[in-house]
Amino acid sequence: MAQQRRMGGQPMFILSEDSQRTQGRDAQSSNIMAGKAVAESVRTTLGPRGMDKMLVDSGGDVVITNDGATILNEMDIEHPAAQMIVEVADSQEEEVGDGTTTAAVIAGNLLGEAEDLIEQDVHPTTIVEGYHQAAEIALDAIAEQVNEADVDDEILRQVAESSMTGKGTGGLTAESLAETVVEAVRHVNTDEGVKRDNVTVHTQIGASSNATELVPGIIVDEEPVHDAMPNAVEDASIAILDVELGVRTGDVDAEYAIDSIDQLNAAIDAEESELDNYAETVADSGADVVFTTEDVDDRVATALANEDILVFEGLGDSDARKVASATGATRVGVLEDLEADDFGAADRIAAETVGDDDLAFVEGGAAAETVTVFVRGGTEHVVDELERAIGDALDVVATALESGEVVPGAGATEIAIADKIREEAAGIEGRKQLAVTAFADALDVVPRTLAANTGWDPIDALVDLRAAHESEGRAGLVTDGDEVTIDDPFEHGVVDPADVKREAVESATEAATMIVRIDDVIAAE
Repeated sequence: MAQQRRMGGQPMFILSEDSQRTQGRDAQSSNIMAGKAVAESVRTTLGPRGMDKMLVDSGGDVVITNDGATILNEMDIEHPAAQMIVEVADSQEEEVGDGTTTAAVIAGNLLGEAEDLIEQDVHPTTIVEGYHQAAEIALDAIAEQVNEADVDDEILRQVAESSMTGKGTGGLTAESLAETVVEAVRHVNTDEGVKRDNVTVHTQIGASSNATELVPGIIVDEEPVHDAMPNAVEDASIAILDVELGVRTGDVDAEYAIDSIDQLNAAIDAEESELDNYAETVADSGADVVFTTEDVDDRVATALANEDILVFEGLGDSDARKVASATGATRVGVLEDLEADDFGAADRIAAETVGDDDLAFVEGGAAAETVTVFVRGGTEHVVDELERAIGDALDVVATALESGEVVPGAGATEIAIADKIREEAAGIEGRKQLAVTAFADALDVVPRTLAANTGWDPIDALVDLRAAHESEGRAGLVTDGDEVTIDDPFEHGVVDPADVKREAVESATEAATMIVRIDDVIAAE
């Protein structure tokens, strides 16, 4: 039914008849319920004992993961408020690379606490103000939890291992992968900071995950254009071309009449001369490895093979940019302009067959500024989940190395934050105190969920964690194999970058307060 307002005694229609409008408590309840449902969908994946989700799309493709951002992005979510929770996970992933499930779960529980307050007639604006004040207290509490020790390689390994524990890592342990992750990040650490984009992950099916290794350079899915070309070139001078090394053809359809054998021979000779010129120009340039985004004629390939020049054709634009960035080569669009100054360099370029695929390894020299984690696995599901786990670990290690700040994991930081918020709440007047306290209650979802996922009673675990925090100053739910204990996470190497906790609090607060403030939903059909 069309929405209308009266003006001068006459009805004025402002919305179409197909529009649907939900107002007041109904709108708030609907939005909060949607946000809570999305958060609940990933809650059981949290922690080292978290479970996986199997996601099947309409085409039958299957994704098996416990990565929060992946789960939420793969789900077919239409409700706009629920989409805001997905955006929380996306923001967390973009900024710090991990903690997506934590951020989503906190956002959902902030909404749940807000719903209870609204039922008690606490105004949404008061809730929003209280939540923002509580978030400021939370950030101060995180700062108080930062480990005073310098972030060295041992702590970085602990950060990487904590990030990957409980995720699908095939036959590898999180501890062994952590070594590779830290080595990769250290390799791209410069005076200007960590160049995270210089670490890539390349997946390959066809071997045990134990074959995963660090390659000092890059890998592209290409094979030589001719079997007689060398399989490897040492101290390579690399040219990257955006040129077709074949007979040029026009864009306009045309026919040429040949009246004699002499004209045919002349046409063939001209074509051969053009191809010979391509091969000669490349050979005379001094390049011994060529990557081109275009095609290479078989006759040119043969001539270049005779010169022991290794050539790869048909590169995608992204691969060409990757090779150029890694080797320092300049892409050339006109063959006659090719000069030695345009060349890139690498200690070694090798063409290898791995499983059923042909790969080009560009290693060392200028290429060594970029490193690749070469991920192996027996199935597509294994390598995909391993890639996600390693990607998150690379992000959090880079974050920890740049900030130099880590905090205890295993729910200890959330316990400390909630304790400080409750302490500060006592000095806040009015109903806003209820919202501040509710914020602390919402943060309890992290240790409670960790406890539930390990088989502990969530309430008993929360009581014991609070008591241990009061007496010891730091307490988390530490999982070591089959044993679960309440102890100082730092003593067990369970640590997270402080920025992961900060981002989770900030993004969850932002999303929750935005949803709580909505009291009118107008949807067009």
